[in-house]
Amino acid sequence: MSNIIAIVGRPNVGKSTLFNRLTESRKAIVDDISGVTRDRHYGVGEWTDRQFTVIDTGGYVANSEDVYEAAIREQVMIAIEEASVLIFMVDVTTGITDLDDDIAQVLRRSNKPVYVCANKVDNTALYNEIHTFYGFGLGEVYALSSMTGSGTGELLDEVVKNFEDIPEEENQLPKITIAGRPNVGKSSLVNALIGKERNIVTANAGTTRDSIKIHYNQFGHEFMLIDTAGLRKKTKVKENLEFYSVMRTIKALEEADVVVLMIDAVEGIESQDINIFHLAEKNKKGIVILVNKWDLIEKNTQTMKAFEEQIHERIRPFTDVPIVFTSVLNKQRIFKAIEAALEVYKNRSKKIPTSKLNDVMLPLIEKFPPPALKGKHIKIKYITQINATSPMFAFFCNLPQYIKDPYKRFIENKLRENFDFSGAPIQIYFRQK
Repeated sequence: MSNIIAIVGRPNVGKSTLFNRLTESRKAIVDDISGVTRDRHYGVGEWTDRQFTVIDTGGYVANSEDVYEAAIREQVMIAIEEASVLIFMVDVTTGITDLDDDIAQVLRRSNKPVYVCANKVDNTALYNEIHTFYGFGLGEVYALSSMTGSGTGELLDEVVKNFEDIPEEENQLPKITIAGRPNVGKSSLVNALIGKERNIVTANAGTTRDSIKIHYNQFGHEFMLIDTAGLRKKTKVKENLEFYSVMRTIKALEEADVVVLMIDAVEGIESQDINIFHLAEKNKKGIVILVNKWDLIEKNTQTMKAFEEQIHERIRPFTDVPIVFTSVLNKQRIFKAIEAALEVYKNRSKKIPTSKLNDVMLPLIEKFPPPALKGKHIKIKYITQINATSPMFAFFCNLPQYIKDPYKRFIENKLRENFDFSGAPIQIYFRQK
């Protein structure tokens, strides 16, 4: 699983600023999942060739004064469970508060490495103030200015020493993650696929907090199934349940080649589904949408088409995604979903010969060239596919800076029409020839 850093601390000590600093080198795959558990932030960072996931636990506190401290304490508990390393942020300008003491008490009981970071040390006079934080009994205190970045290098040098080396995957089997909101039928799908042939299951769960990997090998299909279902902590706080399911989805999504996003037909596509979809898309994973509980819907000849259109409307502009309607309970079309996922896996790793790419695309571009800008004509001369884990194309032209998004989408649509990249996100770059 990923190495995870959680930044904990009371409000306004600078957690989000540090989060932005830790993740800025990897802006491409940072995603602020808005609308999920009060705008919580997840991102990916890198230091000395070690990659890690960062959780910013800021912005979680309820506004109501009476549940204020309880909510923060709850937050720290979650972070302790999920993270490999904890960064405990305090503010050197205010010293130790009662809330800091409460958090420190919880951290002392944890078995996780904790790094106390005294933030807002913006000058040498303030540096002498950090010694007060040794009173927590949590070891070394690191002076930090998350605004200017001073001190973050020394901190990260120490933090990454706790990370496990994530072994390279030995098998090259397709990895399929089943994702979706709680109670959408993920566990039932896994059970229906595996059936009673328990001997084909190898569950490598490091802890009950991790996703379970299942080696599936039946009916001529072989792949790794990453199951994120049924691993939530039972707690009465609904938002924390959601937090667990989202964190687990992110971890499983990082490992996947293809994400099967399950949607409840009765409830329709909701904002959390859209968030998971965009997270998969931004991480360049293959995507299949699986509409479960289709047996509970009253249908006529137009129902399926209308439902598909509704999904397309919500996931634009990337709509070239297989949609499979199933009833896991009745075992309807569950194998069709797996076939669709394996097809998307093929599309995602598809390589188009350069000659074929140019033979097909250049005449189309000649017929519909990019619109001229400031009287200058843009000429695309040559196309090649870049060697990458997902489809990526370079178009060499004279004025790449003048090509706008609508034309980029036109090019992407033509690539999809001619080469079938269904379910696979495409990246297009225009380069100077």
